[in-house]
Amino acid sequence: MTGPLRARLLARARAVADRLRSLTARLVLTAVVLALAVSVLLGTATTLVMRHALTERLDSEVRSTLSSVLETPPTPPGVQQQTRVDLRNLAPGTLIALLEPGSDPQAIVVGDGRGERDTLDDRVASRLEDVDPDGRVEEVPLGRSGDYLVAATTLGESTVVVGLPTRDVDDAVGQLVLAEVLLGLLVTLLAAAAAGVVVRRQLRPLTEVAATAHRVAALPLESGEIELAERVPERLTDERTEAGAVGAALNTLLAHVESSLTARHRSEQQVRQFVADASHELRTPLATIAGYTELAQRRPDDTGTQRTALTKVAEESVRMTALVEDLLLLARLDSGRPLEQQPVDLTRLLLEAVSDARVLAPSHHWRLELPEDVVEVVGDDQRLHQVVTNLLTNARKHTPEGSTITVAATPTGFTVHDDGPGFDPELAERAFERFVRGDASRTRGGVDPGGAGLGLSLVEAIVAAHGGTVLLTSAPGDTTIEVRLPVAVG
Repeated sequence: MTGPLRARLLARARAVADRLRSLTARLVLTAVVLALAVSVLLGTATTLVMRHALTERLDSEVRSTLSSVLETPPTPPGVQQQTRVDLRNLAPGTLIALLEPGSDPQAIVVGDGRGERDTLDDRVASRLEDVDPDGRVEEVPLGRSGDYLVAATTLGESTVVVGLPTRDVDDAVGQLVLAEVLLGLLVTLLAAAAAGVVVRRQLRPLTEVAATAHRVAALPLESGEIELAERVPERLTDERTEAGAVGAALNTLLAHVESSLTARHRSEQQVRQFVADASHELRTPLATIAGYTELAQRRPDDTGTQRTALTKVAEESVRMTALVEDLLLLARLDSGRPLEQQPVDLTRLLLEAVSDARVLAPSHHWRLELPEDVVEVVGDDQRLHQVVTNLLTNARKHTPEGSTITVAATPTGFTVHDDGPGFDPELAERAFERFVRGDASRTRGGVDPGGAGLGLSLVEAIVAAHGGTVLLTSAPGDTTIEVRLPVAVG
């Protein structure tokens, strides 16, 4: 076999194997095998039943022939003129044998029913000596004469054997088997054709679902804003069917992927914005430090200028250090670094924070509502103190003098309420996002207009790290921030 021919044969064999791996080919093959198996079973059962029926009929004919022969006992087959058996009444092919003690067996086969007969040779006829003379029907092979169903009985000292050939039964069964084979092949071919049409029709929904998946796979999903408009048609999402279940699952998967990609894009945008805002916030104190450093270098002998420059550098360093610490804390919280989990006396923490606020802002009215029982939560005392301080600072800076700020402990945390102007409606939903700041010309914008915009975002991040939640409701004259925390048990 030449190399190119062998390569073509191997390629064709691989192509056929690949086609057989498909679900359509396997289902069609399964249907063909089932049809073939059913045909074989039915054919086998039919053949056995028919052969049994024909054999039973032949048995009855053998017994009937034996009975008719016994009514007129025959003389030895070799002497026709002395026989009292009318051979013309016997069916063609009937075997008659007379076995006498001390003599060779003699047997004849009736010809076409006109008295003709064929004498069997002694070697073949001797096989009839093994037939039991009990009247039971047995099958005996007689060489070229074929197989016979024979029955024997005693008649005086002799034994009479009568038989009929099984040739007609064998021929009928053979023709039946041939017809069954041809019919089975026809049924198999029809089953293959019908199965191919039906299976392809039934699997067409899966093909459409696969086409949808291929179209989605061809979309660029590496970066940027992603919009997955491709969906499996609604007619193919009936979960009561297998194909519909696959289509519905794919649609669910695509919706999940789309939301995940949208969240990823939003997260990337937030990271970019976060980096840009952090760079901007750090650039301001760095520019101030650089400016005053340059001023001090230009006037090395001016004591007043040196003192002013050092003061501004120190102030901006403190501001920049606070910003960096806040950024580091946010980064640690984002990375999932666990906080301390110890019982914290929330009533004591609120009392200390409100006392400090009264000193820092005596022009505000500070109210503290504490229950009779001590409220304990589980968490990090230092970080929870930072949460309370940030909320009180936010309320103090964004409400006018004379405003009332109420801090109340609850069984699951605490609330901070003020009667100030409230959050700007456009910023209320984004109040806890990082670097979100309102217009400095407005009384309140969600965070300190002069700060970095990390106060409330730190509050939410710390509370979330404790397994709690922060809720904000705001309206002019009625703003409440509720903090819910895990309560200490026992």
